[in-house]
Amino acid sequence: MSAVRLDDRVAIVTGAGRSLGRAYARALAEAGAAVVVNDVDAAAAETVVSEIIEAGGSAVAEAGPVGPTATAQALVDRAVAEFGRLDVLVANAGVLRDRVLWKMSDEDFNAVVDTHLRGSFTCGRAAAQHFRDRGEGGRIILIGSPAGQFGSFGQTNYSAVKAGIVAMARTWSLELARAGVTVNTIVPTALSPMTATIPEYTQAYHDHLAGLPIPEHLRRERALGSVDDVAPLVVWLASDRAAHVTGQAIGIGGDRLTLYSHPDVLATDDAPGGWSAEAIDSAWSERFAAMAQLSGPPSRREEPV
Repeated sequence: MSAVRLDDRVAIVTGAGRSLGRAYARALAEAGAAVVVNDVDAAAAETVVSEIIEAGGSAVAEAGPVGPTATAQALVDRAVAEFGRLDVLVANAGVLRDRVLWKMSDEDFNAVVDTHLRGSFTCGRAAAQHFRDRGEGGRIILIGSPAGQFGSFGQTNYSAVKAGIVAMARTWSLELARAGVTVNTIVPTALSPMTATIPEYTQAYHDHLAGLPIPEHLRRERALGSVDDVAPLVVWLASDRAAHVTGQAIGIGGDRLTLYSHPDVLATDDAPGGWSAEAIDSAWSERFAAMAQLSGPPSRREEPV
C-alpha cells in the first residue's frame, strides 16, 4: 500500500470508462478515495465501478457527456449525495477529431472544444463553487497534452484546447489560492487508443495489449508507458503531499517525469518613438532570429518551409 493516502476523500473523474480515465479512477480508489466515475458510455462507467468495488474500494457511476453545465452540476451533486463531500476533480474526458486545417469542419472543431475545454470549464466551475462554499480547500486536476505545449500536425482543435486548459489552470490557481484550492495540469503520455492512431506506435500498442513489455527506448526516450504509469501523478496531486503545488503543468509517461515551463519573454528591444517595418526587419535579422523557436515536439521539429 502506498504511503500517499486519500482516505476519506471524494473524487470525480470524467471520461473514466476506459484508458487513462479508468486508470485514474482505479488509482484514486486504491489510495482510499471514494470515486464518482463519469463517462458518456454508462456501461463502461458501471464496469469501472464494479472493478473498484471488487477491489475493496468505493465508487458510483454518473453517466453523461461533459460540456453542459447540467452534467457538471450533476457530478458534484452526486458526490455530495453519495459521499457527503467533494475533494478532488479530475477533468479527463475528451475526444479526437483529427483533420488538417483546410479539411476541418465546424463540427470537428466544436466537438473537441465542447468536450475538452468547455467540459473542463463547467466541471471546474461547479467544483470550485462547492470548494469555496465548504471552505476546506480542494484539488482540481486538468489534463493537457504535448500537443498543447508544442503544437501537433492535424490537430488544430486538440492543440488549441490543450493549450487553453493549461492557461485556464494557471488562472484558476490564482483565483482559488485564497480558498485553499490547488489547480494543476498533467500532461500524460501513454500507449492508449489515442496514441495507437500514430503509425509508429500502433504495433507497440497492440503488443502491449497482448501482454508484451513496452520497449525500453519508448519508455525512456518517448516517455511512453502504460496508462497505469501516469496514474500515480494524479494520486500525488490529489494528496496532502502536494498541498503546496499549484499552477503547474507536469508531464508523466513511461520512465519520465517532466515539469513544463511557463511561457516567458525570450528577448526585447526598444526603438525610441516606435518601430518601422524596416527597423523590425533589421532587429529580427540581427537579434531575434537566432532565438526563434520551432514548432512541434523536440523529437519532430523541422525547419519551416
